[in-house]
Amino acid sequence: MIQLSSDLPTYTYLILTAIAFAAGFVSAIAGGGGIITLPALLWAGIPPLDALGTNKFQSVFGTLSSTYNFFQKGQLNIRPLWPGLVAAVIGSALGTFTVASVGEASLNTVLPILLISIALYFVFSPRISDIDSPPRISNFTFNLGIGGGLGFYGGFFGPGMGSICAAAFAALLGYNMRSATASTKPIVLATNTTAMLIFMAGGHIDLGLAVAMSVAQVLGARLGSNLVIAKGARIIKPVIVIATIAVAMKLLMEE
Repeated sequence: MIQLSSDLPTYTYLILTAIAFAAGFVSAIAGGGGIITLPALLWAGIPPLDALGTNKFQSVFGTLSSTYNFFQKGQLNIRPLWPGLVAAVIGSALGTFTVASVGEASLNTVLPILLISIALYFVFSPRISDIDSPPRISNFTFNLGIGGGLGFYGGFFGPGMGSICAAAFAALLGYNMRSATASTKPIVLATNTTAMLIFMAGGHIDLGLAVAMSVAQVLGARLGSNLVIAKGARIIKPVIVIATIAVAMKLLMEE
């Protein structure tokens, strides 16, 4: 059964809501908002599975806000993404059902290396720009592989998913950074929505807190996505580099 409200004090609600705003802003630009909100929810004393479910709920609405903003302003073409969206839903369901029975130790070992590699790629690759590059694989192959793989990872664990997906769009399909960032959002949205519904069915969402954080996420995501549209690679590159390194360092410190 879904929890309608936790027994958190008012100041904790306010802190978590402010953190959700910041996470929505960062996630709209570079992904990785979950690495800000999930530790905060655990810090507040919310049980781990409830924290995961509440985090997915509020992140869905932040991603929905930035996705709609990109689409409304002509930065997002949904049609070529459909295979990836279907694959992301299937992958996310498998990942979410798996997370309760499989340990995270191996991911915590591999993920920091992957994220630091992505940060270095964003710093040095000429493909990370406001100009499209030639694709390296077909769109269908990309969507099935990246959509399914990231869907599973997002359902199972999640940190840095947006950054990894944006890097893949730029590196493999040659998207410019506005298009790569915009195209990442529907895949992240499909992944998180699937996981959210599964957590909701299991009663692992604090609905009162999740709704408050969702409102803040929507506002932060709107502001962040507007900056992406206005600034392109100039704002995306440094935020992704900082966000991915921060996630990697946090995971390394938890080893």
